[in-house]
Amino acid sequence: MVVSGWSRSVLAARVAASKTSGLVKRQLITRNRRLALGLALATAFISVAAVHVSVEWFSPGLLILPVLAGGMLLWPRALRILFVLVAAGLAYDVLEGRAGPGLVATIVVTGLVADVLARTRRQLGMQGLRGNQMLIELRDRIRAQGTLPLLPAGWGSVSVLKPAGGSSFGGDFLVSACDGKTLEVALVDVAGKGVDAGTRALLLSGAFGGLLGSVPQEAFLPTCNAYLRRGAVTEGFVTAIHLALDLTTGEYVVASAGHPPAAHFDAGSGTWRLTQARGIVLGVVADLRLTPERGTLRPGDALMLYTDGLVEAPGRDIDYGTDRLLGEADRLVASGFRAGAADLVRVMQTGANGGDDCALALIWRA
Repeated sequence: MVVSGWSRSVLAARVAASKTSGLVKRQLITRNRRLALGLALATAFISVAAVHVSVEWFSPGLLILPVLAGGMLLWPRALRILFVLVAAGLAYDVLEGRAGPGLVATIVVTGLVADVLARTRRQLGMQGLRGNQMLIELRDRIRAQGTLPLLPAGWGSVSVLKPAGGSSFGGDFLVSACDGKTLEVALVDVAGKGVDAGTRALLLSGAFGGLLGSVPQEAFLPTCNAYLRRGAVTEGFVTAIHLALDLTTGEYVVASAGHPPAAHFDAGSGTWRLTQARGIVLGVVADLRLTPERGTLRPGDALMLYTDGLVEAPGRDIDYGTDRLLGEADRLVASGFRAGAADLVRVMQTGANGGDDCALALIWRA
């Protein structure tokens, strides 16, 4: 009987240990909980060490570090539990004369900032710096998408996108498609500027990029218009210009939906002229009333697409900005289209006080 009782005790102890181990594992199985435990231990260590070890090496001000780390790495619920531990540790240091009102106020303000960070990440559904990494990847995708494809021998192209205020995101974007025989380019301007228009531009760039080359050339802008009209009408209008260029003959068709006119450089006369393609902005009415223009790029000719950020300026007529753009574009003939495109955008954006997104696309025939 003794042996049997001893065996039951050992078995019960093993079961209890197993349950305890399982409970601990379940509680610490997520990365969030492991981080929370680590930051809690760091908080307790700093608070005690500031009193019993050395305030010079372990100042109570170090409590700011776990608070900031928690704001960047923990979910809001775990962060607020950490705040309770930090408050307890800070109160202990205050009672022991190791912390004053200034330090307490600093940590409180830091905690408020950390809480805002945690709640923002919670809405995004990502921990740590993954949200920032996602934005960086999206920015890189937009920049890659805004690069014109390599063209066959005898053709050249360059594009420049400059969001307002030095932001990484803007309302202007470019999509293109080339099968070796035909080049299609669409330059789009979403209402607004900078980050405010960047999120909508990101959505539309994917949709318009998928349509380009997948629908007939003459149906591209009407299809984009139908897509926009299915959504909310309160998001603002969108202007766009679409170019379809035959890389064998040089013949092109330009269609515009409320966008500034493209400019054609005629190497024979050495002058720029504005195309006459017209149409209503996207997303407003069902019939865009498009009036496309056809033309031909001969050797030495070029075609320039741009957004209104290059030609609009507060207090000035848009015709003045257009004339100035064409005047500055004359310098491209001498310096080369590829080398001078970025300088052209920089000069025009400076003249417009850098208050709007700017985009430029140049295609030329060597």
